[in-house]
Amino acid sequence: MKAIAYTQHGLPIDDPAALVDVELPTPEPGPRDLLVAVRAIAVNPVDTKVRASSPVQAPRILGWDAVGTVTKIGSEVTLFQPGDVVYYAGSITRPGSYAEYALVDERIAARKPATLSDAEAAALPLTTITAWELLFDRLRIAQTEDRNGGAGQHLLVTAAAGGVGSILIQLARQLTGLTVIGTASRPETRDWVQSLGAHHVIDHSRPLKDELAAIGIDAVEHIASLSHTEQHYAQLLDVIAPQGHLAVIDDPATLDVMPMKRKALSFHWEFMFARPMFETRDMIRQHELLTQVAAMIDADTLRTTLGEHFGTINAANLRRAHALIESNRARGKIVLEGF
Repeated sequence: MKAIAYTQHGLPIDDPAALVDVELPTPEPGPRDLLVAVRAIAVNPVDTKVRASSPVQAPRILGWDAVGTVTKIGSEVTLFQPGDVVYYAGSITRPGSYAEYALVDERIAARKPATLSDAEAAALPLTTITAWELLFDRLRIAQTEDRNGGAGQHLLVTAAAGGVGSILIQLARQLTGLTVIGTASRPETRDWVQSLGAHHVIDHSRPLKDELAAIGIDAVEHIASLSHTEQHYAQLLDVIAPQGHLAVIDDPATLDVMPMKRKALSFHWEFMFARPMFETRDMIRQHELLTQVAAMIDADTLRTTLGEHFGTINAANLRRAHALIESNRARGKIVLEGF
């Protein structure tokens, strides 16, 4: 099968050897696995981080977001049949989706939203799982049909125009009563965040306390720090309310939690690969939440976060996608489609 892999880590993305086209054997499904013929993929910051930092002995296939057709199922699969079209984010411990065929455990896949194209659906899984788990499993905001969970409280989302922020804002608006504040620093990203439903958009290149004061907010009860946590950490602790909650998804080299004590703050890590990596008892929650999100998409309650389509799935186009992500100027998700 065709695949795109890296064979040595740490190469700059403008080096043609950073990602290369390869031919590899088609994998065989294990008992709970689906063998998926990949139709579209999305690129995430985790792809670039693994390529830069994880040594390899053999070609490693990156990429975890995918949409594709189930072509074969394992002996214990009960949720899907060959011919089903699924979307999923996979597991970081397994070969990824930059390939014609990929394996995924049925407990972390769901049927693709019927109203979306393959490319539109591929933009969603990894960031949707991250945003959902951050909001409902880590911050423990109540999900209510009357949008009353968290009513009267505020959620500050930093780097809100990125992939996770783009779906987190929508979920918070549709399923909670939180006042949602997104940060963005460029006109096009401010417009994007506003269009997704944020109540307010402030500029993270300016002092956050001043930006919040300008919209009449003294402090926020919940913060989702999605990028550059180290850079903004002191400001985040300044604007968070006593007994507030800070959730983080990036990789700060160091983070001193002692300053959190005086406000009795809670700190939460979100890592969406934790459930599949450790095959937790509640691993099927990712199947369930992706199924619920697909229903919301098809009911026109949520929308895709596709930002740019980079064409066919090949090494050259994936190097371009990695370069844009590494520039920290991507808006929404970057998607590729077909081989």
